[in-house]
Amino acid sequence: MAELAELADPKIREVNERHGDDHGVNLGKLRALAKRLKTQQELACRLWETDDTAARLLALLICRPKAFDRDQLDGMVREARTPKVHDWLVNYVVKKNPHAEELCVAWTADPDPVVASAGWALTTERVAKKPEGLDLAGLLDVVEAEMKDAPDRLQWAMNHCLAQIGIEHPEFRSRAIGIGERLEVLKDYPTSPGCTSPFAPVWINEMVRRQQAG
Repeated sequence: MAELAELADPKIREVNERHGDDHGVNLGKLRALAKRLKTQQELACRLWETDDTAARLLALLICRPKAFDRDQLDGMVREARTPKVHDWLVNYVVKKNPHAEELCVAWTADPDPVVASAGWALTTERVAKKPEGLDLAGLLDVVEAEMKDAPDRLQWAMNHCLAQIGIEHPEFRSRAIGIGERLEVLKDYPTSPGCTSPFAPVWINEMVRRQQAG
């Protein structure tokens, strides 16, 4: 904890706070510290319990993803209230855990929009890597009905799923683009030069163009 405190930089914290993250540690330095510590499940659990954002990020880098049971992960996703902790928990830990599929179903239906967004993130992973058994048309129905009025984090996750369906599944591409055009979610999102807009029709067309060019 002392080492993490030393790594904290007020300027980084100021930038992060604009995105809802309350830590000031350079993530490159955090990864270097994790590399030195290597995998330590017990230490990871103790760091998580501190409720400190930087400590939790470090915990997610040094834990053993498969060591958590379903209830532990469910509790952790409900405690992970900052975007970076939430993203790393889902991407670095839950996706590698044997309970991922079960949690995906439970979380997507959760009344808490932040928990539901974790379910949608796991669904998006399946759309890309293991779509067998997924009702893609049904997912598009839900996105069409609910994305426009969803809270920010949930809306972002649903939009990612919409784009992924359009990118990966040509038979649903025109419908996915049509939904994006009608709902106009993230249409005016400020995008840095050289980055792809998160507006689904633009995102889908750009990624498909790259695939075809490659």
